[in-house]
Amino acid sequence: MIRDEKIYFYKTPIGKLGIIEKQNKIVKIIFENEKIDRKIILEETPLIKLTYNQLNEYFEGKRKLFDIPIDISEGTAFQQKVWRALIKIPYGETKSYLDIAYQIGNSKTCRAVGNANKNNPIPIIIPCHRVIGNNGSLSGYAGGISIKKYLLDLEKVKTSK
Repeated sequence: MIRDEKIYFYKTPIGKLGIIEKQNKIVKIIFENEKIDRKIILEETPLIKLTYNQLNEYFEGKRKLFDIPIDISEGTAFQQKVWRALIKIPYGETKSYLDIAYQIGNSKTCRAVGNANKNNPIPIIIPCHRVIGNNGSLSGYAGGISIKKYLLDLEKVKTSK
């Protein structure tokens, strides 16, 4: 039997985040400006609470890696390949869209990498904020460029200490 998705919202330094769990895995994190496109039960589960606690530790500079179960199976095979590459970007570092395209084996997929990045269902945990333009520009981010800058600055400060 497939259990329904559950969501719970928390205030964070970057605004309200909604954490969505399905079948004991985190499947999505949404920013307060995003709409929910399906019926979801409002319930704080132990896994959602654990995810929030790990995010909170990240915001406090105490956590660099997340160790919660995630599910990215709703993405295409290409998107999943990109998202797995994003997880490998070390805390405090950035990569360009071209770097990711090379990493997944096809330098001609820069735009597709950008699109997969845009559709990342689990931001922060899958650190799409660490992907920047080839010229160092902070291009798009689901939560907004100001949040992307905040996250990058947070990681810079915590790695320089």
